[in-house]
Amino acid sequence: MRHMRFRACFIVAIMVAVTARGEDQPIIQYGDRFHPQIGYGGMVVSQEALASQVGADILAQGGNAVDAAVATGFALAVTLPQAGNIGGGGFMMIHLAEAGRTLALDYREMAPGAAHRDLFLDDQGRADPQKSRFSALSSGVPGTVAGLVHAQHKYGRLGLEAVMAPAIRLAEEGFRVDFPLYWSLKRARERLSRHPAAREYFLAADGSAPETGTLWRQPDLARTLKRIAGTAGRDFYEGETARLIVEEMSRQGGLITLQDLKNYQVFERHPVSGTYRGYEVVSMPPPSSGGVHLVQMLNILEGWDLASLGHNSAAYLHRLVEAMRRAYADRSQYLGDPDFVDVPVMALTDKSYAATLRRHISLDKATPSSEVAPGLAVPKEGRQTTHFATWDEDGNVVSNTYTLNFSYGNGIAVSGAGFLLNNEMDDFSAKPGVPNAYGLIGAEANAIEPRKRPLSSMTPAIVLKDGQPVLATGSPGGSRIITAVLQMVLNHIDFDMNLAEATAAPRVHHQWLPDEVSVEKGISPDTVKLLEAMGHKVEITPWVIGRTQSLSREDDVFLGVTDFRWPGGAAVSPR
Repeated sequence: MRHMRFRACFIVAIMVAVTARGEDQPIIQYGDRFHPQIGYGGMVVSQEALASQVGADILAQGGNAVDAAVATGFALAVTLPQAGNIGGGGFMMIHLAEAGRTLALDYREMAPGAAHRDLFLDDQGRADPQKSRFSALSSGVPGTVAGLVHAQHKYGRLGLEAVMAPAIRLAEEGFRVDFPLYWSLKRARERLSRHPAAREYFLAADGSAPETGTLWRQPDLARTLKRIAGTAGRDFYEGETARLIVEEMSRQGGLITLQDLKNYQVFERHPVSGTYRGYEVVSMPPPSSGGVHLVQMLNILEGWDLASLGHNSAAYLHRLVEAMRRAYADRSQYLGDPDFVDVPVMALTDKSYAATLRRHISLDKATPSSEVAPGLAVPKEGRQTTHFATWDEDGNVVSNTYTLNFSYGNGIAVSGAGFLLNNEMDDFSAKPGVPNAYGLIGAEANAIEPRKRPLSSMTPAIVLKDGQPVLATGSPGGSRIITAVLQMVLNHIDFDMNLAEATAAPRVHHQWLPDEVSVEKGISPDTVKLLEAMGHKVEITPWVIGRTQSLSREDDVFLGVTDFRWPGGAAVSPR
């Protein structure tokens, strides 16, 4: 019955897709790539169809979920340059079926050794967003290459050269520009034009975006990928590519040095884990805020029978918003790099703390954010990203989110190397209490320090039942990532939705400050009026709330859905 429902929801999903508006691109019908996929032998889902096919091909060659994830990650660096990357960083959740454990791989960018807390302040002591978002100072030491190489070496079956070969081939031989890539490059044209190497790599000779159907080759990127594959990643941090990065830093006034690159480290961390109605929800620990606050919000919501309220009813959304409000208030105060600050993870994810927060929520009246202080009764303790997931037939699962931060990062490309640099330093608190590009407030815990990792909202998640994975999901979307993933989990568990239904359902978002509820089109106008009557300030957002990529499994059947809010993605099975 679940399989039949999965197929039947296709029409509903498309209807939502064409009425929402994309964060970076318009939502359009894009052929059968929007169709929910059913397959066997494993599955890969990502925001770009060619990269998903690369991952599925690796599964077909005998690779496991980690091999497929690494192959997909490097392929996205070629085919999805606005977010796929080797110049950024991210987080990977890996479930190892035979060992029965799930681990968290942290390959987030690090602040250069010369970084300091006042790096982005002007002469008057004010935060300067131009410095923190669009200058070379905004680039942290990239972690993607180290992270993907570490995962493949330790947990993959195939060699690194084998899993990188498809990405190298795509960069060397080229691929045809499709509409989503053309549209994205067109939107970013002005920013990319400011830097000679970025203009050369990503725009046509006349400075326009490459037209749909253009064969796009990236020879410098192909050479960089070959060096990475041939040196097990060392070239990126100590070899020719490292030299090219540092030369670009020198030209552009950035801080990354050869020593910074050589000192980069990948960390394996203990995941954040919580229980929700008999399921185990596992996600990324700090320096991600995603896992902590996903579990925190689920703990608050578990105290109510949400299914009886009706999906996206005013009563349900009110509770959802109030849980979000309190979690994001705590995020502003307590979250940061655990190697530099004590993050009260156990306290924030404790069910008794959630019960305390729940008791302060009125069921018929909104709580103004000005009355919600971070850390209420916390016990004391001693905009462009992309997500993909892979699942093999042995039960190994990878849920991975990585990013350049903004679409196309800071718009600066490394001359001679073919890739863009990140602007992740903007995720630090440039000045405590001053919002970043996503409107998120930070405190001392997320202040800039050398070798520190900036706080992130990336929330790759795996949901298990009786020790077996049943859902892998995650999303891009800046501050909206956590709430998008939360609603995927709730839709699946509380409302018994299959992946396509859960993905297509309209979403809401609240992040404490600013004190407003963002609502996607598709929420009933009557529901909006009821929320406003409770005291909520509701905004029908022109942007989408997340673009999830999700997989699940029922016996030998794999189900995959790429979010209909973004064209061009695909879920692909090896057979």
